[in-house]
Amino acid sequence: MTARDTPAHPFTHLDSAGQARMVDVTDKVPTVRSATAAGFVACGPKVVAALRDGSTPKGDVLAVARIAGIQGAKKCADLLPLAHVIGVHGAAVDLVVEDAGVRIIATVRTADRTGVEMEALTAVSVAALAVVDMVKGLDKSVMIENMRLITKTGGKSGDWHRPAGSSGD
Repeated sequence: MTARDTPAHPFTHLDSAGQARMVDVTDKVPTVRSATAAGFVACGPKVVAALRDGSTPKGDVLAVARIAGIQGAKKCADLLPLAHVIGVHGAAVDLVVEDAGVRIIATVRTADRTGVEMEALTAVSVAALAVVDMVKGLDKSVMIENMRLITKTGGKSGDWHRPAGSSGD
């Protein structure tokens, strides 16, 4: 069985012998695709106050986390062994300080052969880790919560949107 053959089972990342493989997307036509993911870093009042007044000891937490998230989207294939190396043609990472912590929303876009869901989730994950790293000196109890895909567009499977009200949306 070649890498391009359809496996005899429904798991696209396994060959007929059950071994992990990277799906061959060579013959797929590039299309415009996007994905948006979200997550939350729960922080106590001391951290929220420091974020709001800019007094965090390590500097501008939101700026560092934004850049870290963008970098994470671009490095997704380095972290996930079966993810394809794709062109990240657009990445926006937005962070909003709320009363209970920092909300993170990342949107990643491409014109490639496979989607960017994992890149969007990686952007949120790395941005959240950067927030934790930047504020852990103030409060080690901060927690990363509720990372999830919100929407994806394009590709063979079409558009998908998380139903309103599910999983903290």
